Amino acid sequence: MQIARDLVPGLANRATVLSIGRFDGVHLGHQQLIRTTVERARALDMLSAVLTWEPNPRAVLQPGQPLQLLTDLDEKIEQIRRLEPDVLIIAPFTNEIRQLSAAEYMARICAALPVREVWVGEDFAMGRGREGDIPRLMEIGRELGFAVGAMNKYTIAGIPVSSSRIRELVLAGNVAGAGALLGRPFALRGLVTRGDGRGRQIGFPTANLQVNPDVVVPAHGVYACRTYLATGEVVPTVTNIGVRPTFDGTRQVVEAHLIDWQGDLYDQYVRIELLMRLRNERKFSGIDELVAQIRHDVAEAHVVLGIPPTS
Repeated sequence: MQIARDLVPGLANRATVLSIGRFDGVHLGHQQLIRTTVERARALDMLSAVLTWEPNPRAVLQPGQPLQLLTDLDEKIEQIRRLEPDVLIIAPFTNEIRQLSAAEYMARICAALPVREVWVGEDFAMGRGREGDIPRLMEIGRELGFAVGAMNKYTIAGIPVSSSRIRELVLAGNVAGAGALLGRPFALRGLVTRGDGRGRQIGFPTANLQVNPDVVVPAHGVYACRTYLATGEVVPTVTNIGVRPTFDGTRQVVEAHLIDWQGDLYDQYVRIELLMRLRNERKFSGIDELVAQIRHDVAEAHVVLGIPPTS
C-alpha cells in the first residue's frame, strides 16, 4: 500500500476507484466500504484508493473540543493496510480546506487521481457547510467524470455500527461490545514511561502507558488484555485504568501488568488490546487487600484469555 500525505497533482495516472471518509476506528462499516472499493477496482482493473484526513476534521471544525478518537493515526493506517487498497491518501485538513466547496475539493482530488468511481457512506457530506451530500456529489461526478456509490449503514442485529456508538461503549467500559462493532478488540497504543515503581514493590510490576491525548480512554477499571511488544511477542495482561485511589492518586494512569513476563519496556511503544472489563476501580483498605485482589484479577484474566492458570 502506497501512502501519500497530500493531494499532489498527478499523484496517480491510472483510473481510480476511491473511498472517502474520516474512518475513525476503521469499524465494520468502514471495512465494508473499503473492501467494496478494493473489489470494484480489481473488477474494473483500476487503482483502489482511500482518502482520509489528518488532523481529524473535528479538530479544525470544533477547536478546543476533546476529539476522543477511536484510533490514532498509526492504528488507522495499520487497519486500512489490512484491507489492501493500492493507495492511502492522508490529506491535510486546514482552515483553508474547510472553506472549499465540495466541487472545489473534488476538483483537487481529480487533479491528483483520475477518479472514475467514488464510494461513501449513506450519511456522507463534504465541503463548506457540508453542502456536498450524495445528490450534490452525483452532480459533481457528472461534471468531472465519476460515478458515485453510497453504502447503507452496516448493522448488527438491526443496530447501526457507528464511531459514535463505539465511543459510547468504550467510555462506559464495555470494551467487549466495542470490539464486536470494530471487528477486532479495542486497542490503546503508547510509549512506556517510568512510574513510581509501586507495582514492582508489591510484586506486580506495571508498564505505564503514555497514550495519545486525542484517543478515547475506557472507563476507570481493570481489564483483561493482550499486549503486543515491538519484538512481536504477545503477552497476556491485566491493565488498570484510573487514579489508583488506594494510593490517594489523582492523575489518570494506564498501567499494564504483563503476566509472567520479565524485561525492560521503558521508552518502547506497545499496543494493548482490551478484551473485557473485569471490575470497577476501587479503593482498598491496605496493600494486603489490594494484592489479594490483583491475584484474583490475574486468575480471572487467565480465564478470559483462555490460558492455563499459573500454579
